[in-house]
Amino acid sequence: MTEPRRSLISPAPALALALALAAPLALTGCDPGGGAKAGGGASVIAPGKPGEAASTLSAEEAARARPDDTPNEADLSYVTRMIEHHRQALVMAALAAGHAGAAKVKSLAGRIEAAQGPEIATMQAWLDTNGGSGHSAHHSHGAMPGMATDEQLAALRKADGAAFDRLFLTLMITHHQGAVTMATEVLSGGRNVQVEEWANEVIAQQTSEIRRMRALR
Repeated sequence: MTEPRRSLISPAPALALALALAAPLALTGCDPGGGAKAGGGASVIAPGKPGEAASTLSAEEAARARPDDTPNEADLSYVTRMIEHHRQALVMAALAAGHAGAAKVKSLAGRIEAAQGPEIATMQAWLDTNGGSGHSAHHSHGAMPGMATDEQLAALRKADGAAFDRLFLTLMITHHQGAVTMATEVLSGGRNVQVEEWANEVIAQQTSEIRRMRALR
């Protein structure tokens, strides 16, 4: 990413991360002289919600407080659909090399390919690891926000030069807006920390690219 952004991750994943990092330290306490001692007297400082003070938890309380981030249906559906969403973005971006008129449009398409290709591989590996390789979101292209229709893709393939640039930017802005919508939805319905991080990345990166594309039109 090329510009700073404010994290949209909810307090729960932050607490989970803090507890995960602190738990190993809590298992071995330190005596006043600096030596290690075994026992359950060690404590963990857990961050509070925004506006609230941190709390001190025992090792046992910290383990119980760690939220369950096992992927739920919303997480699996989001990743499955976002893979398909990214694939269409790659189809559109690949056309720019031979059809775009403006160098900035070609450069933008290249950045989209460079970013979203590896993201597809990463998300597919996550699905395989989390038992979602055979998961189906039960959604058609038309039901997925931002997806271009077959007719729109056909028109893009036939366009050249400035006409291609205008249509590409129009379709890709809509496509990015759909991705932001999907990412926002999973932040409310999902519970997996990794998926939340990806969703925040999508919101930050694609919102920034939407601004750039609007400036190119």
